[in-house]
Amino acid sequence: MHVGSDPVPVPKGHLAVYVGQKDGDYKRVLVPVIYINHPLFSELLREAEEEYGFNHPGGITIPCRISEFERVQTRIQQGRVG
Repeated sequence: MHVGSDPVPVPKGHLAVYVGQKDGDYKRVLVPVIYINHPLFSELLREAEEEYGFNHPGGITIPCRISEFERVQTRIQQGRVG
């Protein structure tokens, strides 16, 4: 896994996840912890579990395109569920 830039510290109330596909670069994204219980984010976490299982070294890795993850973030910020 290759991550683009030097990591910035994770602010309180956030967590760092890595977003990308196995054959490409990963982007480190800081997300509010409140996202963890959102149905759209939960679906991404289920996909990560299916792809990597629970014994994955390193941080949480979301196996999707950056653009797809950004669309999910936007939908969460706008209060949409489905």
